[in-house]
Amino acid sequence: MSEAEVVPLLEPREGIPPVCETSEALAAAVERLAGGDGPVAVDAERASGYRYGQRAYLVQLRRKGAGTVLLDPVPCCDLSALNTALADTEMVLHAATQDLPCLSELGLVPDRLFDTELAGRLLGYPRVGLGTMVETVLGFTLEKGHSAADWSTRPLPADWLRYAALDVELLVELRDALRTELDDAGKLTWAEEEFAAILAAPPKEPRQDPWRRTSGIHRLRTRRGLAVVRELWTTRDRIARERDLSPGRVLPDAAIVEAALQLPRTPDDLAALPAFRGRNPRRHAAAWFRAVQKGRTLPDASLPEHSLPGEGPPPAHRWAERDPAAAERLTATRAVVAALADEHTMPTENLLQPDAVRRLAWSPPETITEDSVGVVLTALGARSWQVTLTAKPLAKALVRLATKSES
Repeated sequence: MSEAEVVPLLEPREGIPPVCETSEALAAAVERLAGGDGPVAVDAERASGYRYGQRAYLVQLRRKGAGTVLLDPVPCCDLSALNTALADTEMVLHAATQDLPCLSELGLVPDRLFDTELAGRLLGYPRVGLGTMVETVLGFTLEKGHSAADWSTRPLPADWLRYAALDVELLVELRDALRTELDDAGKLTWAEEEFAAILAAPPKEPRQDPWRRTSGIHRLRTRRGLAVVRELWTTRDRIARERDLSPGRVLPDAAIVEAALQLPRTPDDLAALPAFRGRNPRRHAAAWFRAVQKGRTLPDASLPEHSLPGEGPPPAHRWAERDPAAAERLTATRAVVAALADEHTMPTENLLQPDAVRRLAWSPPETITEDSVGVVLTALGARSWQVTLTAKPLAKALVRLATKSES
């Protein structure tokens, strides 16, 4: 679509709706949405980078015949009435896995789902951000600039509310166009399986040792340094939760890693580190030093290991040394999945999750057949359409390698 054909979308069709901030306003909005027709567009705005956790600070909904509704989930923290009002109504979200957890916290759980981002991936769109998809598919440009705002701000500025309303303005129209494309491409049943799998997925288990995801931790070579990271991360997390601040605003990851590398012995040594000179790090200087001291003085038996023992295969870069045959299987299976993904015009990770490919290559079934490979893939979470497309060619590749190694 040429630039001349693209139309800027500057205002919601019915103007910026008032924000529902009372139980009476919420009840009226629920009734209005219940009286609408067809799918309902849903979006949520969080305060990532500003507040602790991923709670929603604004929820937007739009439905034909009902218009756009903006809900403030701080005073209106129970949206479960929408489940009854919208029973069996398809909810349309973009990148649903990002918003479903915070919507679930508010009691809003879809019965049916259409994810426009995932639909775009299955259709092979190279860029699947909402603005890009609306522009590419529908020919409209959305207002930009507030996605990373602090949505916990009250009152919310009018231009932020305009941006939020526009995010759901064309979401159902985008869904309609993508659904037609999926149907024409023979991919609609694939998408429906994917959407159902998202809704059926259990809540994520808390990550074991979340401190290990500290940015820059790979620079540490000693268990003592890892212990300091763990103590500082745990202290920061407690303070961030108490103050309802994003952990990175309390103490950046770079400061944690710097302290773990330098192992300062006095409060002055810690305060002299560049990453600890800012106002926020200085505010809790005593707590940071206590954490460093604890990490520095732990007995060796209490120091964390360099890595967690994993249930699955080791990192792929170690396979060639540990199990050359498995490394060869991984290369072959990855090539199969990449070729199939190219044939069906989608990212490889949407055709088959990389973890499933790794686990199959590391521990293939004892007797390799299309059915046995399909059983393994299903157990690893692959949907039936994925198994149908990949089990047979993956089995052929594994049999070929097994035959080669025996000859």
